[in-house]
Amino acid sequence: MDKIKVLIVGCGNMGASHARAYHQLDGFEIVGLISRKPESREKLSKELGGYPTFSNYESALQTTKPDAVSINTYPDTHADYIRAALHANAHVFVEKPLALTVTAAEELVELAKRKNKKMVVGYILRVHPAWTKFVEIARKLGKPLVMRMNLNQQSSGDKWYTHKQLMRSMSPIVDCGVHYVDIMCLMTKSVPISVSAIGANLSDEISESMYNYGQLQVRFKDGSVGWYEAGWGPMISETAVFIKDVIGPKGSVSISDEIKGESQDIEGHTKTGGLKLHHAALDDKGSFIKKDDFVSTADEPDHDALCRLEQEFFLNAISKNLDLSNHLTDAVNSLRIVLAADESFRTGKTVEL
Repeated sequence: MDKIKVLIVGCGNMGASHARAYHQLDGFEIVGLISRKPESREKLSKELGGYPTFSNYESALQTTKPDAVSINTYPDTHADYIRAALHANAHVFVEKPLALTVTAAEELVELAKRKNKKMVVGYILRVHPAWTKFVEIARKLGKPLVMRMNLNQQSSGDKWYTHKQLMRSMSPIVDCGVHYVDIMCLMTKSVPISVSAIGANLSDEISESMYNYGQLQVRFKDGSVGWYEAGWGPMISETAVFIKDVIGPKGSVSISDEIKGESQDIEGHTKTGGLKLHHAALDDKGSFIKKDDFVSTADEPDHDALCRLEQEFFLNAISKNLDLSNHLTDAVNSLRIVLAADESFRTGKTVEL
């Protein structure tokens, strides 16, 4: 088949990583780079050998007539950009979350179906080999599961600026939480039934109505429970920035903390270092029958390689006409959970789903 002409919106960290993937994959042809700041798009264009650049999304759509649009911008722009791309008869890759409301997300899914276009949401952990193994092992621990996860980021400088921009529309437990709630749903294969949350605004640099620290708790129909914690800012502790731990009747599995240096380094967010599997079985004397196992993940892909895996999936979805119904259902449900957590924080009440 002919190469898929792709228009890339957003040339920041994620947009640049995805652009490198499109540049490397034979199935794609980049037809344009769009960003608010000319410096970012010109720098990326130069790095990749000189692609056309644009400052305006609508005019770029009309000029390039892409087969696909890759949206890597702030979350409050996603819905409008997706809608415009679908109406221009283009397939869509969009960084999470799909939209700011469940209603908008559901409308976009229906629009993609009506237009017969593929829409992939950027859940990078779904293509990560170590995280795939993590989910696989967790499913063998029995039911119910107890899932403990967090990703706190002590941010400063440009990273703190980016976090403040993100918090104009959503909190850390919403923006980051969709990834880890999605993993919880994959592990349990169960329906979430209720969500509660706590949070606090620790900075006078963000709106009084926003909060830069939060923790959500979710209950599933099969009895499984999970919590997720996220905090952003210069005041956040580096002591417990990375917890990925699942406990079941048969034992537990944990991701070893492999974050090197600062927690604001995005390259470290997907590093695993290895998986520690603990077996709960005891012998007649009450001693453990088996020693803990350690599953090495030393050869795991870096951030750019993971973005390439995402774009290979996007390419296959288009070229092989993959059924993305479950992918999109999960994307909407994970958004439903984190938005319920936001509602719980603001009302002080548990939200029944």
